[in-house]
Amino acid sequence: MFDFVNSNVQYGIRRVCRLSAPALSFLGQPMSPKPSRRASSTASASRGFDKELAELEALSEAIKSGASLNVETIERLRRALAHRNNFLVGKAAKLVADAELFALLPDALAAFDRFFVDAAKTDPKCWAKNALAKTLVKLEHRQKDAYLRGLRHHQLEASWGPPVDSAAALRATCAHALVDCPGISDADLLTILLEPLTDQDKTVRMEAARAIAQVGGVSAALILRLRALLGNDEPEVLGAVYSSLLAVEGTQAIPLVATALKEGGDLAAEAAFALADMRAPEALAALVERLRAGADAWFTAVLLSAIALTRLPEALDFLIGIIASDAREAPQAIEAIGRAAPNAELRARVQQAVEKTGSERLGQAFRQHLPVSNPECS
Repeated sequence: MFDFVNSNVQYGIRRVCRLSAPALSFLGQPMSPKPSRRASSTASASRGFDKELAELEALSEAIKSGASLNVETIERLRRALAHRNNFLVGKAAKLVADAELFALLPDALAAFDRFFVDAAKTDPKCWAKNALAKTLVKLEHRQKDAYLRGLRHHQLEASWGPPVDSAAALRATCAHALVDCPGISDADLLTILLEPLTDQDKTVRMEAARAIAQVGGVSAALILRLRALLGNDEPEVLGAVYSSLLAVEGTQAIPLVATALKEGGDLAAEAAFALADMRAPEALAALVERLRAGADAWFTAVLLSAIALTRLPEALDFLIGIIASDAREAPQAIEAIGRAAPNAELRARVQQAVEKTGSERLGQAFRQHLPVSNPECS
């Protein structure tokens, strides 16, 4: 038994003797720690990053002030676009776009292509690709291949839950950019845009609907009409579909969009504001008709706001009529007008209508929603 213990002690001593100096520090051995090459390199890289970022921030301020950029500054931006750090490249790309440096378009395009290689590692969060795609658009790059690549790119990255696709904004930007690219027929372009119209990300679906509206024509209208009829999507997405359909078809699409007003709720609110954006008498008529059919307090406020946002003279007359009659909806009508940024003349009309009623309830609503300090009313 003693031999077994003794042999194990000796083995343990031999193991300890093989340890490096840092490992023996707990035994009281003297140490003279030196920074590792990796730590030194990391600190140097951090200082380099801070310096580069500070230079780009200074350039940003110079561009905002309208200062002219010399050859040295342009070369600095060219080098920044070639940097391996995606955040710095994104910053540089925005500056190139802001300054409209068309000479750096080839460099921006090369950087854009570079960050698709091992994308999740070289460009986490798509910071570089997002900024570069916008820069390509600003610099009037009209070759479809770059945008097609961006439109079809998905980049799943780790998160606290399931992996998250960080390339949604990139796909949305590229969907719009493709509309301006020559050499794509409307039929081919609409076929391409069908994919983002069914994207998992709702922002991409919304922007795809708007891009389809930019294409225009009968085929675009049919796609949007079908998408509106199918429904079964988030209210914001269908709101974009309604607005896009109204932009393509005009008043012809009003009856279809107006059907979404019936049930109230978020989807109906999206439809109401899509109609308001038309600023057409027919759209106003649909909103007034729905209001007269009756609604809960929340949706009544939505409808009144949409009516005010049409900014049509007859819409404002309608709202002032509600106020003058001291109707139950009068305070909400005052609030709706206040949200529509009224001018001094309209504010005076509302004030006159309120004063004629002699209602303290309406007086309080008027002071709250159309205060004299409002610059739009001065």
